Amino acid sequence: MSTLYDVTKHYAYTTEKTEEYSFLDIEYEQKAGIAWYSMHASPRPCFTLDLLGELQHWLEKIDATIASNDVQYIVMGSSVPGVFNLGGDLNLIAKLIRNKDKQGILDYAMACIDPLYLAHTGLGKKVTSISLVEGDALGGGLEAALSSDVLIAERGTKMGFPEILFNLFPGMGAYSFLSRKIGAAKAEQMILSGRIYTAEELYEMGAVDVLAEPGMGRQAVYEYVSREDRAQNGFRAFRRAKQHCNPVSFEELLQITTIWAEAALKINDRDLRMMERLVSRQSTKVM
Repeated sequence: MSTLYDVTKHYAYTTEKTEEYSFLDIEYEQKAGIAWYSMHASPRPCFTLDLLGELQHWLEKIDATIASNDVQYIVMGSSVPGVFNLGGDLNLIAKLIRNKDKQGILDYAMACIDPLYLAHTGLGKKVTSISLVEGDALGGGLEAALSSDVLIAERGTKMGFPEILFNLFPGMGAYSFLSRKIGAAKAEQMILSGRIYTAEELYEMGAVDVLAEPGMGRQAVYEYVSREDRAQNGFRAFRRAKQHCNPVSFEELLQITTIWAEAALKINDRDLRMMERLVSRQSTKVM
């Protein structure tokens, strides 16, 4: 008898989809206690202000109704084939930098860290947050994936922080989340290299928690949920203890993203042209 059959039989999954959002696909699996939220921003699968607003709205809504929905797990994924999320809205960021719009840059940065912090804290430790990476997760996309309690990635997916290529750094949680998983020195090396890694490499480094076969990411989520359900009290108590020992505070994220915003205003025209070339690559990737 296969694992897939066992897990499906155990939960007897039924899925309820909602049509409330334009850039998020929401599904509830009541028996499993899972709420799935899958991103599909337009025109590029990056963190547009529209997507960020919907993420914040849904996370606040699920936080307020979690008891009535009986949600135990929230799973962030993507509806875009081959892409989890390509990171910050570089087109918008470049325009804000060219206009010397410091407040606009700060507002965008705040819009990024607000939903990431909600996911990272499990909505006030009420749920287990899971990221399901079935495609490329770059820059802010990887920051978002790392913000969850559990990062599940399919073999062959690509992840990394390319920001140093245009003279910036990932400022919405990369170092905060990554250094606590793989250590400060490895996190610094990864961020400053600009290198793109495979899911297999990041699993060996400890950044990815569960490695799934291609096409089996969703099944890996079910299997993880089944495993945690058997000792949920222990899993969650240990997670709270771990966060207590080395917490990521909202103030820490805010201070770092403020440094990022100030640094963004200092990059030159050459760096901006590189950023804009990456916008073209983001667009080509999903055409």
